[in-house]
Amino acid sequence: MTPPAESCPALVLNADFRPLSYFPLSLWPWQEAVKAVFLDRVNIVAEYDRHVRSPSFEMALPSVISLKEFVPASRRPAFTRFNVFLRDKFTCQYCAVRFPTHELTFDHVIPRAHGGRTTWTNVVTACSACNLRKGSKNLRECGMELKKTTRQPTTIELQLNGRAFPPNFLHESWRDFLYWDSELDPW
Repeated sequence: MTPPAESCPALVLNADFRPLSYFPLSLWPWQEAVKAVFLDRVNIVAEYDRHVRSPSFEMALPSVISLKEFVPASRRPAFTRFNVFLRDKFTCQYCAVRFPTHELTFDHVIPRAHGGRTTWTNVVTACSACNLRKGSKNLRECGMELKKTTRQPTTIELQLNGRAFPPNFLHESWRDFLYWDSELDPW
């Protein structure tokens, strides 16, 4: 049975054939991929066995596309809740346990009530239990400590962390461009 077009996203590679993003994985819906092909902004690298048709045209849906122009990665990642979780590898920085995203919060190391700011160096990933235990106290007051020091990550560090968390679905045509579970050839 042929999969519906909606389940055929295209993996988007930069001009250097690396994914634009690993986590979340850079995927475009099939409509955006087809539009980019027609606008001559991308090269088709691999295709699905699924086709789209119009009265005068037929095309295999792209499964992997590469941009024709290189897009440099931002040197400074955006400060977002998700990027804090990614920096901390979805692990509570107090109890060192990894949790699913929906069970995580972020915590101000120096509480806002004590003048703490919402910055890379003052916000960490915390599980609900540790966040509740710490409350608006400083670390000494509650007898807790951080598992590692906080700092602003680079975009490359976030990309590397993201590679450790592959998505639930990986099309076979994407595997050559993603490095999860790939065995390296010996020199």
